Amino acid sequence: MTRVHDMGGRFGDGAVKPEAEDSPVFAEDWHGRALAVTLAAGFLGQWNIDVSRHARERLSPRDYARFSYYEKWMAGLADLLVKQGVLTLDDLRGETADADHPLASHKLKAENVATALAKGGPADRPSNVAVQFEAGQTVRTVRPTANRLIDGGHTRLPIYASGATGKIMRLHGTHVLPDSNAHGFGEAPEPLYAVVFPASELWADPENPKDEVVLDLWQSYLVPA
Repeated sequence: MTRVHDMGGRFGDGAVKPEAEDSPVFAEDWHGRALAVTLAAGFLGQWNIDVSRHARERLSPRDYARFSYYEKWMAGLADLLVKQGVLTLDDLRGETADADHPLASHKLKAENVATALAKGGPADRPSNVAVQFEAGQTVRTVRPTANRLIDGGHTRLPIYASGATGKIMRLHGTHVLPDSNAHGFGEAPEPLYAVVFPASELWADPENPKDEVVLDLWQSYLVPA
């Protein structure tokens, strides 16, 4: 995550303001519909979750900064629908005639939504990549925090953890590598670890120096310390 969306620990973005416990799930009615149409479009099978995340990351910095959370979702989805050939710009403008879509048979029916959501989308996969680290071992994240497969590509290693030293808490098994899966290079599953970092390792002046941050990181993000 090396673009404008990689905001963790960055100064100047203002305080984080948690919502009240009794806040509605969706602040506005269209937020729920934005979530619904994004999930329904995903079930058409034209992209994976890593591709969709990268689509939102690729929004222009100006749009990303001014869009609300669900506006980012809708903008990313619109880009994906056109890029993957599911819809055209004229379709999005409502300027084409209604007709049966080639992907209509893939649609997520209302009666199947609950089952589909409960099933989720597990990302654990078998892998031939050997496990290199064990619980308690000290490791360091690679630097810079860039996708090693494609310039400017998607990665799940946040920039605030660049070059940071921590300890392996546990191995989660082997999971799809987002850096590969977001760009059509295959799932490339590899070991995924929970890594514990002292707050003082991540930030120069943490509010609570004894705090710890746990990040789930793929093996290719790590080197022995």
